[in-house]
Amino acid sequence: MLKATIDADILKESIDAISALVTECRLHTDENGISTRAVDTANVAMISLLLKKEAFSSFAATRSELGIDIAKMKNIFGMMAKNDMITLELTDDIHKLQVSFQGYKYSITLLDENTIRKDPNPPTIELPGKVAIPGAELNSAIKAAAVVSDKIALGIDAAKQIFFMAAEGDTDHIRREFGKDEVSFINGVEAKSLFSLDYMKDMGKVMSRAEEVEIHLGIDHPAKFSFNIAGGNGHVEYLLAPRIEAD
Repeated sequence: MLKATIDADILKESIDAISALVTECRLHTDENGISTRAVDTANVAMISLLLKKEAFSSFAATRSELGIDIAKMKNIFGMMAKNDMITLELTDDIHKLQVSFQGYKYSITLLDENTIRKDPNPPTIELPGKVAIPGAELNSAIKAAAVVSDKIALGIDAAKQIFFMAAEGDTDHIRREFGKDEVSFINGVEAKSLFSLDYMKDMGKVMSRAEEVEIHLGIDHPAKFSFNIAGGNGHVEYLLAPRIEAD
């Protein structure tokens, strides 16, 4: 059972965060809210999302698992105006999710959760380098790097106490350094890894809305991007595997 009402902007932000990496997922509901964890088809990136019950205007749910077509939901919610209120309802027919807003009432067929990949277990890895940066600044650097390359290096220079993002193409190079006045060094230890800009661009669009994104880094290790949504009543984590360049 699920019956909830939520601001359209909050729900769209949540769907956008998921759709940056996957087109379908298992959505879990219980009395505390909704959550999901999913990996992309190439096993390069993972998203974990939690939306607490406090993010909703009203919320009542029992423990259940729903197969959600994220691409379809994104298309439906794209027509909604800011400040619309959306009602989600799952009743006795557990194969249909009722979505109501602006006088419209959609009956959306859920996916068979058995056809969707099971939730991945989060890897246990040490990522000692940690910085916090405004989401808009992070996205701007990602977009700048995409002009010259299809990959980007993220790192921490411990000696200089700077966080940097750099990209190198066949003929051009770009580097953006962030000092202590621009980012918070939670643990400024030496770190550097290379990542695909195809993934970073999609994630960056979502992270651009975050007041602050916490980045966890290692040396040739995955990166974790952690930030709040829904006014602090929701949380998103992206985990992105590094690109290992051949010698």
